[in-house]
Amino acid sequence: MTRAGFTALEAELKTLKSEERPAIIKAIAEAREHGDLSENAEYHSAREKQSFIEGRIKEIEGVISLAEVIDPSKLSGSVKFGARVTVVDEDTDEEKTWQIVGEHEANIEKGLLNVRSPIARALIGKDEGDTVEVRTPGGEKSYEILRIDYT
Repeated sequence: MTRAGFTALEAELKTLKSEERPAIIKAIAEAREHGDLSENAEYHSAREKQSFIEGRIKEIEGVISLAEVIDPSKLSGSVKFGARVTVVDEDTDEEKTWQIVGEHEANIEKGLLNVRSPIARALIGKDEGDTVEVRTPGGEKSYEILRIDYT
């Protein structure tokens, strides 16, 4: 996992524990005051949200406890985890830049590509100027690697 991904998970965990958890406990207490819990939609909704929050806290704590933080700026050469790779789609001439990151920090809209994705697996080990063929849900894609950056 990158330092940025690790920091984001720590921030989410802090928010869940210091803001979300106390707020939902208060909401449950207020819903209980309304009487019969069997027909109290507010209570059931709050309990469901509490269950989600507690599950997310446990998930993040597990990920953080097993995380290995990698500093991409200390890497160089062919495409590896943490690399920011600029490619050109050989069919459309559209340039795209992705950073290869861990699965818990991946977000394709932000250009953060899961290391286990088909595109990332095809790029790893390749150099600038190489062409990679990728089978995607939308069909075969062919990309040429223009730049590899580890900053």
